[in-house]
Amino acid sequence: MVRAVVATDWGGADVIEIQDVPSRLPGPGEVVVAVRATAVSPFDVKRAGGFMGRDPRLLPLRLGNEMAGVITAVGPAAVGFDGHVLAVGDHVVGHWLDGAQASELTVPANDLLRKPPQLGFPEAAALLGSGTTATHALAVVGVSEGDHVLLHGASGAVGGMVAQLAQTRGAAVIGTASPSHHERLRAAGITPVAYGAGLAERVRALAPGGVTAAVDAAGTGEALAVSLELVPDRRRVVTLVDFGAALAAGAKAIGPGEETARIRPAARAALLRAAAAGDLRVDIAATFPLEDAPSAYSLQARGSAGGKILLLP
Repeated sequence: MVRAVVATDWGGADVIEIQDVPSRLPGPGEVVVAVRATAVSPFDVKRAGGFMGRDPRLLPLRLGNEMAGVITAVGPAAVGFDGHVLAVGDHVVGHWLDGAQASELTVPANDLLRKPPQLGFPEAAALLGSGTTATHALAVVGVSEGDHVLLHGASGAVGGMVAQLAQTRGAAVIGTASPSHHERLRAAGITPVAYGAGLAERVRALAPGGVTAAVDAAGTGEALAVSLELVPDRRRVVTLVDFGAALAAGAKAIGPGEETARIRPAARAALLRAAAAGDLRVDIAATFPLEDAPSAYSLQARGSAGGKILLLP
């Protein structure tokens, strides 16, 4: 049997349980992975809360979509995302997986990449979801050298990736965060600013030449409103959260769709290479044993962890 994180109903950490589910042998093009680390993301919290739909037939709902681990069994023609034939003992990483918060996972081989040996399992499991989202956000607003980017939610896992990738493109970053995170942001080359009343004026003081693009990884009404006020070209404002309001205002929103399916998978290999080379930092806020998944969900729901939250089976 496999130990798996499930939501037994629609709600918060109180509906999260660990249940035994059947293991499954790999079919053609599939592998079995012993999971060593798996991430808990805001998306998982939303799914458990019923924000993606409340069909009772889905319950109990398997959760998680990012993990890293070791292959323990392979089916015929098990070829990874990078075109390499996968074998028992290979260390792999993947995201967009179904039910990844588990001790074991049987998945299509072509959803997996080989984990660079320089990356630990926790760092690998924490990388691709946030990194590909950040890559997508910067691509749609065209961030490049000389840009001054306003980043909302700079202390979070996605925000941290947005800031680093924007800096590698030659952009300067002003990041909103609570004051408790400001010292860490400064150390990462980000100019921190507190959110709340007067945010637009504080940003103007920090960037007298203006900001040229904005990324909203926070999802507050303030984040989008201030971005629209300060960025002259609304097509250079993107939100990861507040879709309806952004699109109505002529800004951009990124979520499921053709563009996501094109941009994010294409970024995986480059992100792994950069992290393995030490050019991309993976911020891990906390780790929990798999059996303590409710605590991980409770921390993620509070939204102030300051990095990725992981479960270690």
